[in-house]
Amino acid sequence: MLTYPHIDPVALQLGPVAIHWYGLTYLAAFGLFMWLGTLRLRHPPFASMTGPGAWTRKDVEDILFLGVVGVIVGGRLGYCLFYKPGYYAAHPLEIFAVWQGGMSFHGGLLGVIGSFFWFARTRQRPWLQVADFVAPCVPTGLAAGRVGNFINGELWGRFASPDLPWGMVFPHSGSMLPRHPSQVYQFLLEGLLLFVLLWLYARKERRQGQVAAAFLVGYGVFRFIAEYFREPDAFLGLLSLGMSMGQWLCLPMIAGGIALWLWSAKRG
Repeated sequence: MLTYPHIDPVALQLGPVAIHWYGLTYLAAFGLFMWLGTLRLRHPPFASMTGPGAWTRKDVEDILFLGVVGVIVGGRLGYCLFYKPGYYAAHPLEIFAVWQGGMSFHGGLLGVIGSFFWFARTRQRPWLQVADFVAPCVPTGLAAGRVGNFINGELWGRFASPDLPWGMVFPHSGSMLPRHPSQVYQFLLEGLLLFVLLWLYARKERRQGQVAAAFLVGYGVFRFIAEYFREPDAFLGLLSLGMSMGQWLCLPMIAGGIALWLWSAKRG
C-alpha cells in the first residue's frame, strides 16, 4: 500500500507571484499540441494540399488559441450546467469564479467544437476536416491534465482492496484506506493509449470525419472504464443504473462517434 506523496502545488514562488504545477501542465499541453500539430501537417491529406486551402503552422497556432478559449468557456459552463445547475442558477455571478475550480471535460469538448466551427467557417474549410486534423493532438493534453490532478491530490479513486500493490492512501480524501490512483489510470488510458491508437490510425488517410469519430469513441470508452475506479462527485454520487455523471455523459459521446464513423464510411 502506497501513500500519496504530498506535493506542494506551487512549483515556483517569485515574490507575490506563485507558479503552480497545474498551470505548468497546461503549458505543457499547449506546447505538445503545437509540436504534434506541426507534425500533423505532414500527414495525408494535409501534406498534399496546395494553394489557398493548404494547411500551415499559422493554422495550428490559431486553432490552439481558439481551442484554449473553447476549453475554458465550455468547460466552466459545462460544469455549472451538468453538475451544479441549481447552485449556479441561485448564484449566477459565481459562474465567473473559475479560480474556485470546477471544469467539465464534456463541456470543454462542446466549447472546442464551437470554436472549430468558427475556425472552419472563417477559413472556408470543412468542419470535419478541422476536427480530423485536431483529434490526434488532443490526448497528450488530457494526459498532462491528469498529471496536474495527481500533483494536486484531487479526483482520487474509489476504495481498493488492501492487497492491491499500487493502492494508494490519499489523506485529502479524509480516509486512510487505500484507493485506486484513478488519475494515473486516466493518464494511461485517455492520455497515452488513446494518443498512440489515434496517431497510428490518423497517419493513413481516412474518410473525412472518421479520425474525429475514432476520438469520440476512444475517449468515451476509456473514460467510461476509468469512471468505475474514480470516486464520484460527493454532491452527486452515483446516478441511475449505478453509473456516475461522467459515464452518462460518455454514452452520447460514444454513440455520436459510432454514428459519425458509419455516416462517413457510407458517404465516402
